[in-house]
Amino acid sequence: MSDSVSRRSLCKWSATAAVGSIAGLVLAQDPVTPPSPVEAPFTRDYPAPGFKPSWKKPQISRTMVQDFVIFAHSDLNMTKTLLDREPMLINAIMDWGAGDWESGLGGASHMGRHDIVEFLLERGARIDIFCATMMGQLDAVKSFLTLQPKLIDSRGPHGFTLHFHAQLAGKDADRMLEYLQSIKKVEMRPNPFLQKPPGG
Repeated sequence: MSDSVSRRSLCKWSATAAVGSIAGLVLAQDPVTPPSPVEAPFTRDYPAPGFKPSWKKPQISRTMVQDFVIFAHSDLNMTKTLLDREPMLINAIMDWGAGDWESGLGGASHMGRHDIVEFLLERGARIDIFCATMMGQLDAVKSFLTLQPKLIDSRGPHGFTLHFHAQLAGKDADRMLEYLQSIKKVEMRPNPFLQKPPGG
């Protein structure tokens, strides 16, 4: 092979590689395409459990879980549609990264969507202290905190507190906040998801 052919081939290969690298860089920086979830690297440094899961049935699609949790924040119709299609989504939980776990019920709760929460509870969603707080269920919240007082410092999806959820309790918000503040006084900031009354 002559030197000229070798140089020509090398130049052609270099140009192709450069274009590919630039395209890859542009795609990586494209703000329209969000990054895909990546599982953190992990290697056991302890003995494996004795029980071996059989994995006889396929897991529910992560995309479907993600979409269900997102829709449950604000879209009752799509929440119903996906749950009718896959009833096991009712208690599915999404890890948004670094252990930020959220279910459809959790999303609806911190958005103050009483209608979506009521629907999900009717379909068998597992109520928790954050949901009970947002729904104004004072007796239930008192029972949770009697059982475990440290729950006053617990955090729900995205780090939202009990006090944050209490602001979304509608007509029961003042009563719920008064109780929580009697347990632990915190500085209250405006809740961005609080619906203003008409004309307010």
